[in-house]
Amino acid sequence: MKPIYVYIAIAIWAVVGLFIAQLARKRMGKGIPEFYIGGRKIGGFISGMTYAATTYSAFMMVGLVGLTYTSGVAALGFELTYLIFTMFFLFLFAPRFWAAGKKYNYTTPPDLLADRYESDYVGMIASILALVMLIPYASVQLMGAGYLFNGLTGGQIPYMWGVFAMAIFSGITAFWAGFRSVSWTDAFQAITMLVTSLILLFFVFYHFFGSPIEFISTISTQNPELLKINWSFKRFLGLSLPWAFFALSNPQVSQRMFVSENIASLKRMIIYFSIFGFIYTIITTLLGFSAANILPGLEVADQAMPALLKKVPISLGLIVFVGIFAAATSTLGSIILTLSSLGTENIVKPLKPEISENTRIFIGRIIILGLLIICVGFSALKFNLIAILSSMASGGLLISVPAFFGAFFWREGTDIGAIWSIIIGGTITGALYISGWNPFGWWPPIWGLLISTSIFIGLSLITETPEKADEFINHLEKEIDKHNF
Repeated sequence: MKPIYVYIAIAIWAVVGLFIAQLARKRMGKGIPEFYIGGRKIGGFISGMTYAATTYSAFMMVGLVGLTYTSGVAALGFELTYLIFTMFFLFLFAPRFWAAGKKYNYTTPPDLLADRYESDYVGMIASILALVMLIPYASVQLMGAGYLFNGLTGGQIPYMWGVFAMAIFSGITAFWAGFRSVSWTDAFQAITMLVTSLILLFFVFYHFFGSPIEFISTISTQNPELLKINWSFKRFLGLSLPWAFFALSNPQVSQRMFVSENIASLKRMIIYFSIFGFIYTIITTLLGFSAANILPGLEVADQAMPALLKKVPISLGLIVFVGIFAAATSTLGSIILTLSSLGTENIVKPLKPEISENTRIFIGRIIILGLLIICVGFSALKFNLIAILSSMASGGLLISVPAFFGAFFWREGTDIGAIWSIIIGGTITGALYISGWNPFGWWPPIWGLLISTSIFIGLSLITETPEKADEFINHLEKEIDKHNF
């Protein structure tokens, strides 16, 4: 594909995105809650779309398509497991996050942990865990953009140009107007992702198979192995467990439970995300099945989507390229804004309580730029270790789940239990990932969750319960009953 086509497509998309960001900036108020969570005034549709765009990165149209290419229905089961658990945890935790955030003025998930356990150190440790785990994951989004630009043009566009393009757009939207800008552009990007993938799916159905019915018939007769489960239970659990708790463990998505303007908007957020997630999952897995039939024998499964795009008209390939780029960009922007909020509110603020909100917003913007520079640096070096660290992201963040469950449902949970469950559990999980050791065949996230849960319960039972526990849990129970959630 000629580079000029790619430049034009990205330029048009960027102009529209920046126009939306400017509109968002005009409605931006003042203060930390406004910059990081839109002043808790985000409507149901925007909050649902920003949740979807943040959750579904380029992994769907590249990674999940590739996973389906090799694993068939097992990959579909893996992704639907994530979606079902996410819906469950949103119904369980979203109203509690929202009610707690509104009463106690929380801006970040670690704010909630720090206040509930009456210890700033809990918030600091949870924030450091997120920084360690999510910076490599954010870097992988940039690497994906670089490879996408480079691969789609046969090497004519340098790898780093793609990296810079994504970093600049993500940085502008987050730096310029904070969450309101990110959420509005996320909604635009979510629609872009869904529409472009749907157009591609229908083209593939009718161009390569004749119709959706013929597609089903062809896969059933020519690729029956894809309709059989070919994963062991240990592999399925190892892959699925971190993603099952994604809604709770990853701060860039759990922070979005604070943003809705009212309980009705929160309910709509869950509904819109669930609809989007189900449709997008089905589309991407069907594309994976299609690629397996159209392009058999690929050595690298993740090349299934790029190879498929070479078989479609240039105009369609560009449209889908923009959709994939939008997916990765929305995820990156959300991550760096959330990490910026953790840096200012859970590390800087506890160390310097007298710092004003305006100063913290300034520091937050500096953190955004610093994070982007670090991520671009990681992307430029192309460390093999990044692949390991990115796979650690969800598995490592899973370690914080016991502390969150305890905060909402176990009055006896303590700060000592929360702190050491995260430190020890995170260290052991990271060591297992880096060493490649799976004791008794069970993957690191399973051991990490078992160890962190045991430490949290054990230490909490022998340490003093925070006075805040009863007030916090009683208030949330009343709010849940009040809003009939």
